[in-house]
Amino acid sequence: MSVDSSPSPLPAPAALCLLRTSAIGDVTHVVPLVRTLQQAWPRTALTWIVGKLERRLVGDIEGVQFVTFDKGAGWGGVRDVWKTLRGRRFDALLQMQVAARSNLLSLGVRAPRRIGYDRARSKDLHSLVINQRIPARSGEHVLDAIGSFCEPLGLKQTRVRWDIPIPDEARVWSEQQLPGDTPTLLVSPTSSHALRNWYPERYAAVIDHALARGWRVALVGGPSSGERAMADAVLAACKGSPMDLTGKDTLKRLLALLDRAHMLITPDSGPMHMANAVGTKVLGLHAASNPDRSGPYSDRSWCVDKYDEAARRFLGKPASELAWGTKIERPGVMGLIEVDDVVERFEAFAESRGLA
Repeated sequence: MSVDSSPSPLPAPAALCLLRTSAIGDVTHVVPLVRTLQQAWPRTALTWIVGKLERRLVGDIEGVQFVTFDKGAGWGGVRDVWKTLRGRRFDALLQMQVAARSNLLSLGVRAPRRIGYDRARSKDLHSLVINQRIPARSGEHVLDAIGSFCEPLGLKQTRVRWDIPIPDEARVWSEQQLPGDTPTLLVSPTSSHALRNWYPERYAAVIDHALARGWRVALVGGPSSGERAMADAVLAACKGSPMDLTGKDTLKRLLALLDRAHMLITPDSGPMHMANAVGTKVLGLHAASNPDRSGPYSDRSWCVDKYDEAARRFLGKPASELAWGTKIERPGVMGLIEVDDVVERFEAFAESRGLA
């Protein structure tokens, strides 16, 4: 399939299909693009093919029809999406995921314009399922790359807005867990990429520091065995007694908790981007990944950034010489982040907000 990189603006298309099924953080990055499209073309019908879990976070956004992809169902999940889309036509497909499974999934979308990534970011036969590309840029945040999918349509994302709905039930539940206005630190210690995880004893040292400073601290995380094991290890290493909300929330309840908190400590993970979406500051722990590419989009000033040190230590060259997007997920890489590094960022934030 030949690929054209030149934009050809559409005058208010009748229907667009967005394909980004996972993960939580990347799905969060798609929401500003949805808002950009809705602002420019309020009558355009938007259909979003999204993962089963991820739909629980964004599936109540008004003005969007969601088609759920259950990756756990294997080939059957692909067939279900194709069946749902049978007989439907779109003016354009925004194919925002390069994984082989997503490229296969896109074959069920009938659209004359199939917009995908530039050549440098294409893989897994992505080029075979698209016929236009977003602008080839390096050094941009993942959210900006996703936002550029509107450019071949003649638009430009100049404003970043989320406004992900938070149901009343989730707000009530979060207020019950975190009543009042006590300075609150949430700790989401587990990434889906194990080599991005910091160490339980170091989380515990930071938690004990925050508790001693009069902050309310709560551990948050999903119901998986890995997240439960990490939470138990952190709690066992703590001298104080943080709240343990691990496995007790839903994605919407977590969003509500984040909205009530003052700060979140986490490695590169979905909750990082959920927190950013509701305006909560993030103390991100970055060594395995580049915060300028995948850190909290709106404000990275509170993050610990050891990515360049990791590049020099594990890859023998500075980060500036690495291909953009290189991950340094090596055993021991997160050990470059010391407790004092995190405490310093926490204290700087607390002082800046008059919470010290």
